[in-house]
Amino acid sequence: MYFIFRCDCGRVLYAKEGVSTRKCVCGKSLKVKKRRIFKKVESIEEATESVQKMQEEIYGRSTFKKANEIPKKRFLN
Repeated sequence: MYFIFRCDCGRVLYAKEGVSTRKCVCGKSLKVKKRRIFKKVESIEEATESVQKMQEEIYGRSTFKKANEIPKKRFLN
């Protein structure tokens, strides 16, 4: 089972049941037990999908691209 919760910075995260802490990309370490659990799901696929949906609801649709989809000239100086 996976728990879906939010960091203080607003990012939606998931953690597997039994995990005591989870580190957000903002750098904050969160104690899973003390977080408000928004949703519980059975599989990792459901967890990632739930996180994506919640992020879209909060921040709107994002335009994430894979590395091979970004034009190379953007990385050259």
